[in-house]
Amino acid sequence: MIRVGVVGASGLAGGELIRLIVQHPELELTFLGGSSSAGKRPSQLHPGLRLDFGGLTVEPVGEDPAELAERCDAVFLATPAPVSAELAGRLADRVPCVLDLSGAFRIRTPELHDRWYPKVRRRSDLADRFVYGVPELVGEELAGASLISLPGCYATAITLGLAPLVLELGLDLKTVVVDGKSGSSGGGLQLRTADLHPLRNGAIAPYAPVGHRHAAEVGDFFERGKPGHVQSLTMSAYGVSHVRGLLASAYVFTDDEVDARTLQRTYLRFYKGHRFVRVRRNTETLIPVPDPQAVLGSNYCDVTVEHDPDGGRIVVLAALDNMVKGAAGQAVQALNKRFALPEETGLTMQPVMPA
Repeated sequence: MIRVGVVGASGLAGGELIRLIVQHPELELTFLGGSSSAGKRPSQLHPGLRLDFGGLTVEPVGEDPAELAERCDAVFLATPAPVSAELAGRLADRVPCVLDLSGAFRIRTPELHDRWYPKVRRRSDLADRFVYGVPELVGEELAGASLISLPGCYATAITLGLAPLVLELGLDLKTVVVDGKSGSSGGGLQLRTADLHPLRNGAIAPYAPVGHRHAAEVGDFFERGKPGHVQSLTMSAYGVSHVRGLLASAYVFTDDEVDARTLQRTYLRFYKGHRFVRVRRNTETLIPVPDPQAVLGSNYCDVTVEHDPDGGRIVVLAALDNMVKGAAGQAVQALNKRFALPEETGLTMQPVMPA
């Protein structure tokens, strides 16, 4: 059994990690870390988790990581970016594998990191050591990795949506405009006036109409020696009244010649053998897809590509559950690859619909 710990156990991502870990046949939950929730049982923090957990309660993470290293083969950091940056500096080279779900190490370029995460001070020597990316695209790098940074939920959907264009067809994407809509769980458990039910329910709230750090994260990833090129990627993000799920709609403009048949065949070929990315036709089912409700509770990302010759654009749609494929699920998927397990281990749950 692989012994794992979760720091940030009281948060939404932490609770989702606990849920997935206890269902995983090869993982043993041996540590729960937190500060304000210290001393509490998982069932007190997450009402859906009514298990004994071997008597585990949330503990503070001490200054000396030696004890944590003795208890864990891998530690998930489901903590805010400033906390993850500090903890990673203490746990690196002590714990065999650290997996960070925050934005602390997602953007490798120092200047870009400082722009989007000005309050996150990280060790400069660690930034280049973290393996970053969705497991479908960086799987070989995850094998044996000691430091892993998981993409943000939007970044996961956008990257999976654009990857065949950049990595397979090698297109020069002059402009990519992303329209993103996500549920309230993407904001975590921080209480803000705009998130109160009377204001949030039924709303379409443009909380980031002219910029989003996940777009910068995607651009930074595609700049790392990839065959194609993304010249400009911008994003507008909206909060909707769903709790889980997001849809990223990418409108791609390129001077390269391409047609609908080539696009469809390329996407099917690129993701053949990647069971968690489902390439779908928009009209193949009862409801138009991708739709977040068709992936809720699962580790799937549904992707559709369309050619719009009249508008001179390619339209790529990607939907996922931001709590699973966009966070805890792909973190477990990365752990599976790190420890040479079949990547679907513990992640075979099908979507729950209607939800």
